[in-house]
Amino acid sequence: MFSLAKENIKIAFGSIKGQLLRTILTVLIIAIGIMALVGILSGVSALENTISSNFSSMGANTFNFQRYEFRAQRQSSRERQKINPIISYRNVKDFIDNYDFPFTKVAVSFYGSFASEVKYENKKTDPEVSVIGANEYYIENSGLEIEKGRALNFADVENNNAVCVIGADLQKALFPDENPIDKTISIRGSKFKVIGTIKGKGSTFGNNQDLTAVLPLKKARSIFTNPNINYRLSVKVDKKDMLEGAQDDAIVTFRNVRGLNPVEKNNFGIERSEDLINRAANNTLALYWAAWIISIITIFGSTIALMNIMLVSVSERTREIGVRKALGAKSKTIAFQFFIETIIIGQLGGILGIILGILIGYGVAKGFDLEFSTPWAAMIWATSIAFIVAIISGLYPATKAARLDPVESLRYE
Repeated sequence: MFSLAKENIKIAFGSIKGQLLRTILTVLIIAIGIMALVGILSGVSALENTISSNFSSMGANTFNFQRYEFRAQRQSSRERQKINPIISYRNVKDFIDNYDFPFTKVAVSFYGSFASEVKYENKKTDPEVSVIGANEYYIENSGLEIEKGRALNFADVENNNAVCVIGADLQKALFPDENPIDKTISIRGSKFKVIGTIKGKGSTFGNNQDLTAVLPLKKARSIFTNPNINYRLSVKVDKKDMLEGAQDDAIVTFRNVRGLNPVEKNNFGIERSEDLINRAANNTLALYWAAWIISIITIFGSTIALMNIMLVSVSERTREIGVRKALGAKSKTIAFQFFIETIIIGQLGGILGIILGILIGYGVAKGFDLEFSTPWAAMIWATSIAFIVAIISGLYPATKAARLDPVESLRYE
């Protein structure tokens, strides 16, 4: 039995080699369908990984106050868009003075500039460095890590110390071959001593998170004097089971700071890192469905193409089938031969499609600065689908070949 199966597999490979051009075209048709599935799922997975990593960088057990909610509110044309007031320095100061929930740390920060030029001796950066004013809890609450030196402390903030903590890419630009700690850099004409560097976080959607300089809050306020600066509050809770209570108390406190009465809606947004990750997962789910729909349509076409080609192969080899039957080959042996041939072609198409799909997913991830990971689930699905396609496509041609009458087959020209 085993030797017969081995012989049939050898015949199947011989037939594939004998019809090389047709086989290559068939493999390519199947590969396109599998490539669409693996490529799109890889790209979506890379997008989901990046979004989750970006949002989780807010830090564990944290929630943020910001001007608007993260999600965009759809409004009818008759409704006037609600414009929330900025979160002012007075707002954040009053919040810190009144919020005393246990085991919490409140970080305050604002973007002084998204495009500053930073100088060190005869070196300077392009005007693309983000300058952040922050208090002593900003780095910890944001999920950032100090690589060298130290972070800002309470004394730095309260005493207006001219110190700063810089990002990994800013360190590479200004201090490629030396230790930046205790070196003096210039931002907007003011001198700052570097006291620490932040471990690299990478870039997201073209936004480089490592080209940053973090200054003490009050010192930054003296440099960036725009009256409409929008501040950001981040609250970290040391004990996870107290997160809900801390958030509820913080909302009540901030509503009082804003002067809202009990029936008024919040005129600010509040977000937790877990909420943003879940929302991102819901959004990428739609992309997964789109990927499956596109891939199923393409794979359906591949199934029809493979079946048609195998039917043509049966017609062309009718005389060969008649000879084999006349020599004693059973119907199930003939069916098995064509079935094996179909499965081999299907798996070759699946392997090629997986390789091309991974390359496309990797290219998309690199092109858009996404976090690529090997799409094992997509590869398993692709292998399974390629096998199912081969079974469906080969069933009818193999059955047709097995049912051919040997006398009529021998007379076939």
